[in-house]
Amino acid sequence: MSALQTLDRGVRVLELVSLRPRGITIAELAKELDAHRAICYRIVTTLEEHALVTRLPDGRIRLGPGLAVLASRFAPQFQEEAGPVLDDLAARTGATAFLSTAHGDDCVVTMVASPPGSAIHVGYRVGLRHPLNRGAAGLAILALRPESARDAAAVQRARREGVIVTRGELEAGAVGIAAGVVLPTEVARGTGIECSVGVVAIDGLDTDMAAEPVRSAARKLAEILTAADSA
Repeated sequence: MSALQTLDRGVRVLELVSLRPRGITIAELAKELDAHRAICYRIVTTLEEHALVTRLPDGRIRLGPGLAVLASRFAPQFQEEAGPVLDDLAARTGATAFLSTAHGDDCVVTMVASPPGSAIHVGYRVGLRHPLNRGAAGLAILALRPESARDAAAVQRARREGVIVTRGELEAGAVGIAAGVVLPTEVARGTGIECSVGVVAIDGLDTDMAAEPVRSAARKLAEILTAADSA
């Protein structure tokens, strides 16, 4: 097995572990990667030495604290570049702009920008968590994933139209519109990031008007993440 193949499998292991917040076994990793358990064991051992994964007492593998260190170094750089994108989106739509990221089966708000000069706007806070299958942000992320016969109609529509609009799913009277941030396959696999960008407002938001600014913000964020991965 070449060094590059080993690296690729190591990244795949991190991706698979990230999708299983309760942990994953060596046997399950071997099945997912279609690789021998001994190979997976060596990869996990190497990642563990760098604190990128950790083992629970029952042997299951979870993400390790080393990833938090790497993320803490990336976050300021990304926020510096993504912040103006969200600020512009909030200004163009007059609504609260957000960036959300998938974490297991949940969607988590990671960045927020309020519309300038607005006396009343939706208070969407960083850290807010809700199921992926509820709300525009989560549905937009699900639309990034490979098509499945089990996809809800809203996910199919988001995949087809590039944006999804929801009303009152997370809070009565609120309307949200979001688009998934589409990354090249190799970048998406390398980062393990699944995210969406959008706006939320009290009922009355002109979603037709907001659709293009949301799509534009998604394209800009994809460019930022792609450039960061290739840097």
